[in-house]
Amino acid sequence: MPEIQMPKLSDTMTEGTIVSWKKKVGDQVAAGEVLAEIETDKATMEWEATDDGVLIEIYVPEGGKVDVGERIALIGDKGEETAPNDKKKEPEKTAPAKTPEKKATPKAETAPPEKADSGRVKASPLARKIAAEKNVDLTNVSGSGPGGRIVEKDLEGKGAAAKAKKESARINLTGMRKVIADRLVLSLGPIPHFYLNIEIDAEPLTRIRAELKSAGEEEDTAKITINDFILKGAVAAALREPKVNAAFDGDAIIQYGEINLAVAVAIDEGLVTPVIHAAQNKSLREISGAVKDLAHRARNKRMKPEEFQGGTLTVSNLGSYGIDYFSAVINPPQAIILSIGTVVRRPVVSDTGAIVAGHRMKIGMSCDHRVVDGAIGANYLKALRQLLENPSLLLL
Repeated sequence: MPEIQMPKLSDTMTEGTIVSWKKKVGDQVAAGEVLAEIETDKATMEWEATDDGVLIEIYVPEGGKVDVGERIALIGDKGEETAPNDKKKEPEKTAPAKTPEKKATPKAETAPPEKADSGRVKASPLARKIAAEKNVDLTNVSGSGPGGRIVEKDLEGKGAAAKAKKESARINLTGMRKVIADRLVLSLGPIPHFYLNIEIDAEPLTRIRAELKSAGEEEDTAKITINDFILKGAVAAALREPKVNAAFDGDAIIQYGEINLAVAVAIDEGLVTPVIHAAQNKSLREISGAVKDLAHRARNKRMKPEEFQGGTLTVSNLGSYGIDYFSAVINPPQAIILSIGTVVRRPVVSDTGAIVAGHRMKIGMSCDHRVVDGAIGANYLKALRQLLENPSLLLL
């Protein structure tokens, strides 16, 4: 019988948390079906079964955290039982003798939550996790589970949110948020950052985007956005100045042969950077399709582990949030990260000296000074400016 172990879903993952089981004990399982949602150090992912069979036993409940390689479930044939030497198998419980009690009524489903002997509210691990994230006081939530136990569905909708007390709360870090914190400290501490900034004429970008729109690019799933031009430009500029597509490695600098473009995507749990591999071989439209697909699956927990790995440079765009300019923190071991601001309409001085309405965009570049010197960074931004101010070059 296949024993299911906590998988290593990222290169830096050492432990995982079972967010939810999509199957229950006794259910038939087919290879490729989603078995559970697992929170890693980078994201919450849907994890698929690799074998056909029946889910015989679940060793780790929802909310449980275990190290990579530890067993979490057992899949076997129908009617198969757990091995007799299974240390984690709980002994069978004898049903208590029945005593005269009041008959249950439908009102039991909305009864106040029962408390354990210690006074602690009875709730599932997942319900406690959701309550902590939503700042919900469980003592004010009615449980619909056995014995008034609070379960996930009791915290859905406005009802649970309305019962939250307006008070301070301590919210434990998720695995992803903890890794974000650790990696940013690791980055900003040991890595000697320096910053370069340019402002580009975004008029050509807005004009070519309008032309594409008028040509029938109306579908959200297919349209080319200004961000797509920026991503393509970031890759094309790295081809012109390949020294930025590198990493520091102790007594050497690794200059990557391929440009694996990491794109910062905000999700509910934090920030992820899915990677478009070998982006130098992709057209503008291919990059556009790839980033839309990766962002959609990242937000819906359908990413594959390898799609988070191997980035060689990162682009972070906060323009859609109305941010004019910011300086991003390098994503190690990469040597640069671009920070893209919003397109701003304001008065500018034209080539003839006249004051006219124009579009401007600020771009920041954070550099690892051990790898990228000022001249290298300046050459890269010079190439990027030329490409973005002449976006037709990116259509070739």
